[in-house]
Amino acid sequence: MPSCVLAYSGGLDTSVILGWLQDEGYTVHCVYVDLGQPCEDREAILEKARRNGAASARIVDVQEELCRDFAFPVMQWNAKYESIYLLGTSIARPLISKVCLEVAREVGADAYAHGATGKGNDQCRFQLAAEALDPNVRVVAPWRMDTFRQAFPGRSEMIAYCEEKGIPVKASVSKPYSSDENCLHISYEAGELEDLTVNGVEKVEFGMGVSPQEAPDQAESVSIRFEQGVPTHVNGQACTALEVVKTLNDIGGRNGVGRIDMVENRFVGMKSRGVYEAPGMTVLYEAHLLIEQLAVDRDLIHLRDRLSAEVAEIVYNGFWYTPRFDALLAFNRETQKTVTGDVTLNLYKGNMIVASRSSPNSLYDEGIATMEGGGSYNQNDAEGFLRIQGLPSRVQGRVTPRSY
Repeated sequence: MPSCVLAYSGGLDTSVILGWLQDEGYTVHCVYVDLGQPCEDREAILEKARRNGAASARIVDVQEELCRDFAFPVMQWNAKYESIYLLGTSIARPLISKVCLEVAREVGADAYAHGATGKGNDQCRFQLAAEALDPNVRVVAPWRMDTFRQAFPGRSEMIAYCEEKGIPVKASVSKPYSSDENCLHISYEAGELEDLTVNGVEKVEFGMGVSPQEAPDQAESVSIRFEQGVPTHVNGQACTALEVVKTLNDIGGRNGVGRIDMVENRFVGMKSRGVYEAPGMTVLYEAHLLIEQLAVDRDLIHLRDRLSAEVAEIVYNGFWYTPRFDALLAFNRETQKTVTGDVTLNLYKGNMIVASRSSPNSLYDEGIATMEGGGSYNQNDAEGFLRIQGLPSRVQGRVTPRSY
């Protein structure tokens, strides 16, 4: 009998897939990769897997690794997919694949199965990561199989299957949108959210914070310390990577920070609508950028910014384990060497207002930058600087005059 490891969340899709794989003759080992999903009962999920026929079910806690080795490097790049999305789901997928392949090797499984659809990005992230780590891996993706889709053409049929098998799931016909949760963010999509006339932030029942309208009427101050680009303290308290994220999720969440509603371009070619919340990471992105503004050279930060969109696309599309990304991560480690300092932000109804910032590596020199008289900057020097900069334009203007 063939065996497989199933990346198991306990949600509607993987609950159905667990039963279907057994119907297809597989022995199934369920792996719940603990990414800090804030709205789930882990032990109940494992018990559900065992009760519904899994040969084994286990939790593998990688929350610290997710924050330290995956989320923070992307944050240091200031990488946002299509200028908005903080990549909370994208970042987690290569780590899930790594964990599942480790378990597959341990239990001697023949294949790696996941619940990503054939229309979405996650299938790319799961499979591209798995194949990079194990070129001989066999990936089972039921949503890409005719037999599975014929049995389950829609969520209503999946819900009915679960009811018939006695499998409890959160989704229902009356509330059919799906969510993906980890300690970095929660994403919401499908169902009524596919209608762009629906107000997504009003439709969704958010799990990590309040709306800006419901946030306190007084600003809350939060201070963050960075050491070589890594956040190490929040409000004076030393924190692990996970503790930083959790603490800022609480603070940002109660102040209405970090909600977005966007239409994005999927790797497979279609546009899709997603609603996201990421309070802690939104605060970190802002605070980190403020230290970079002080401590990183102009030419280096401009080069980083030109590459940032490329990094976001690589992560979004699922090419984490590639030489190109290895090289970019190495570049990133060099850029972060001077990014040390402290930032204080005032959070108010979804807004982040800088109160103070400092760095021992600050390149900001008030004596040079001041608009007052004196200082060490000689304004006469600008005359020659501009004459040299303008030389190509003057030559061009003589040869091909512009009308005005």
